[in-house]
Amino acid sequence: MLLNDHRTLFLTSLREGLRRTRDLKYIKPQAILLSGVNGAILHSASQLSTTTYDFIIVGAGPGGSAVANRLSEDAKTTVLLVEAGGLNDDDITLEVPLLCTRLTPSTRWDWNYTTTPQAGLNGRSVPFPRGIGLGGSSAVNCLVYTRGSKENIDEWAKLSGDESWGWDQLLPYFKKSEKFNFPVDGHNITGQFDPSVHGFDGFIGVSVPNAPRAIDGRIIQTTQELEEFPFKLDMNSGEHLGVGWVQSLIDRGVRSSSKAYLVAPDVAKRPNLDILLNAQVSRALRTSTSGSTMEFKGVEFKDRTDGAIKTLAAKKEVILSAGAVSSPVILMHSGIGPKSLLDSLNITTHVDLPSVGQNLTDHIGVSSTWSVNSTLTFDTVLRNDTLLESLLEEWRTNKTGLLTVTSENHAAFLRIPENSSFWEEFQGQDPAAGKNTAHFEFLFQNGLSVKTDQGNFFNFPTGNVSPLSRGSVTINSSDPFAAPLIDPGLLTNKIDIVVVREAIRSARRFLTASAWDGYLLEAMNTAETDDELDEYIRQEAVSFFHPVATAAMSPVGADWGVVDPDLKVKGVVGLRVVDAAVAPSLPSAHTSAAVYAIAEKASDLIKAAWGII
Repeated sequence: MLLNDHRTLFLTSLREGLRRTRDLKYIKPQAILLSGVNGAILHSASQLSTTTYDFIIVGAGPGGSAVANRLSEDAKTTVLLVEAGGLNDDDITLEVPLLCTRLTPSTRWDWNYTTTPQAGLNGRSVPFPRGIGLGGSSAVNCLVYTRGSKENIDEWAKLSGDESWGWDQLLPYFKKSEKFNFPVDGHNITGQFDPSVHGFDGFIGVSVPNAPRAIDGRIIQTTQELEEFPFKLDMNSGEHLGVGWVQSLIDRGVRSSSKAYLVAPDVAKRPNLDILLNAQVSRALRTSTSGSTMEFKGVEFKDRTDGAIKTLAAKKEVILSAGAVSSPVILMHSGIGPKSLLDSLNITTHVDLPSVGQNLTDHIGVSSTWSVNSTLTFDTVLRNDTLLESLLEEWRTNKTGLLTVTSENHAAFLRIPENSSFWEEFQGQDPAAGKNTAHFEFLFQNGLSVKTDQGNFFNFPTGNVSPLSRGSVTINSSDPFAAPLIDPGLLTNKIDIVVVREAIRSARRFLTASAWDGYLLEAMNTAETDDELDEYIRQEAVSFFHPVATAAMSPVGADWGVVDPDLKVKGVVGLRVVDAAVAPSLPSAHTSAAVYAIAEKASDLIKAAWGII
């Protein structure tokens, strides 16, 4: 597609957006929820009519929201979902997809964590966003929906010792959570996705881009010009290598977070599902001991409206879904974790589980930026208040236009070429899960990156998606409300920085295609040698905020790991973990999709254990 065609598409979107008529009405999700006459939204613990439920679920992110929905499908099962934050319904920024870059860090929707000083980043401490409030991190992320490769998920089966955690068995759960929906601009999406690997009847909206970008045609043309960068029809098929259209967590032009599991009218009206907000859980409570087995069916929390410490009781189970940072922290303050650490903090050790908080694995990457010979970038939109307001009005009115997309329309998952010196340097060691799994990811961003009131830019994030570095989440205080110590150990394994370096060089090769002739003006990153690139990476790289494995599943009876394959915490009764923490390894993907699949499978496991239909 030629540049003039892109200009036409861009201007058409601006000029015609306000004139479009759509047969869809946007109702604020929380408005639906609050209209329920049966199940309750409780803003304070003082509103609780009971403190005992069959199941108490901690955290309203992807894990907790999905499990709360599925368990409450049985009208005889009472469920309480406990969330530290609020409704997350009071700002348009939370709903408009392209405004995702404004949600973190250092906002009221973020826990506002930072890492410990990272040796691999020249001693820098970097932001480590985690969402707070309904939706958790799914309410503040940048919406990219990817599952990883078949090899990634099959690795879970190997590490857990349970074949039911493999790709073929989990694919139905990926699909069960998903509500694939068609773009609001009505364009033909033939050739942009494979419908056979998607679900259409779930709760979480997934869509290919809702509006074109000026660089779309250049990217697709490059896949035709350069053999190194093949086109991939659907990177969520289990075979993800190549360049393809991004699938995003968007439902008819609106962000789709885990709140979708709670706001559907039939769910919101369930009398057996209550949601308690502003309740920060400090620990799971030991409620009894039978022989050598301890039972944890209680929860302690702080009511953030009055500061009071209160308790809840579960008849059947407590389910921690507070995320890869908070779930292990809650476990440690509950006396479940490394005995040496807990003893040093005068926390009574109930179960010595050294793996709690360990094995933190996260993606890392860095952006390279070019100035461009075009005004058709989002830099123009974001510095023109009149234009931006017109696009916001279009979104408010019809849920259409340029703001209905996330920060990229395309992504790529790629491997280091076989002829690279990389393989000789590391003696053939492959950090990926297999030869069909990516080492690095590309994101193609048409603007958004440079904080300046002049010029237009192309931003090219490149990330290592098969890292070997490992870190930890731990505590250094007996105060359960103190900030945790988050050490992702970024770039502590030498192979990881080499992968990022090779990703940058691969990105530069991508831009040598004639498709980019006359478009790129000046590179902001001019590092060339290995040493120069490594220094650039150490100074500029950041986490991609995809932490997993801090309460990893392992085989029954294993002396490592935190939960068994049924996600029950080892050595105790009545306590499970259902969130990204239980993933035993990090997929080469953004992690929301994986957590939804984990939660759907976990729901079936819990139902089967308790005979729930």
